[in-house]
Amino acid sequence: MGCDGGTIPKRHELVKGPKKIEKVDKDAELVAQWNYCTLSQEILRRPIVACELGRLYNKDAVIEFLLDKSAEKALGKAASHIKSIKNVTELRLSDNPAWEGDKGNTKGDKHDDLQRARFICPVVGLEMNGRHRFCFLRCCGCVFSERALKEIKAEVCHTCGAAFQEDDVIVLNGTKEDVEVLKTRMEERRLRAKLEKKTKKPKAAESVSKSDVVEAPGPSKVTAEKPEETGLDFREKKTNSAPRSAAINESSSGKARKPPCGAMKRSIAESEESEAYKSLFTTHSSAKRSKEESAHWVTHTSYCF
Repeated sequence: MGCDGGTIPKRHELVKGPKKIEKVDKDAELVAQWNYCTLSQEILRRPIVACELGRLYNKDAVIEFLLDKSAEKALGKAASHIKSIKNVTELRLSDNPAWEGDKGNTKGDKHDDLQRARFICPVVGLEMNGRHRFCFLRCCGCVFSERALKEIKAEVCHTCGAAFQEDDVIVLNGTKEDVEVLKTRMEERRLRAKLEKKTKKPKAAESVSKSDVVEAPGPSKVTAEKPEETGLDFREKKTNSAPRSAAINESSSGKARKPPCGAMKRSIAESEESEAYKSLFTTHSSAKRSKEESAHWVTHTSYCF
């Protein structure tokens, strides 16, 4: 039991006042934003990507999020604006030579400097720890400090030389005002892309319909003759192939072609060809054999004598 035996309670012990607002440690907040993935809350490992709002993710976590089609997604609000892998940009980061990581802290008794960052600005040399504003270009993915962008004004990337516009500059882990500006830019960009797709579709349909209308009633296209086929050999082949094609068409139609008027059937025996050529046909005298020389009834024209 309390309050007996001469104890005097104070007012704050008896009366409960308003709760104090818990303040977030700024150092811990900066470490969480710049060293951990926004989606999976794991340490950032290459390949590292950034969305159009300037948040940092592991590429593997983004791919798993897009493949997961379940209704309840963990931390889905942080990446609800990411609809495809095209909505994120892979970053080109410059390593900090002074950063050792966990190499010297094997026993756990070493002080970890939270201000030391893994990456730096390749132009000015500032560390990417949240104390300085950093940005990346959406066209190439190069990352550098905002101070370098202001001091060295150019329309070309400082690291790779790619041309960019003001719309391509995205601030990493910016303030609420920066996020609102980036959100409006993102929505305008996506609306513009949808309108371009809609305008391209009717144009493609019109070009297809015009080509059909032009090609349907007109004559068949004549293919250009190759230089090899313009010689005498090609003309001879053409003349030889013409009667063959006509004969094939007649045989397919089932109508026998009548010989022209005045044409006489000539036998090969009466022709002026050589004897070697005539011996190939059955009408030649060498092909006429006696019954003894003819083939056995079991084998058909075996000519085994």
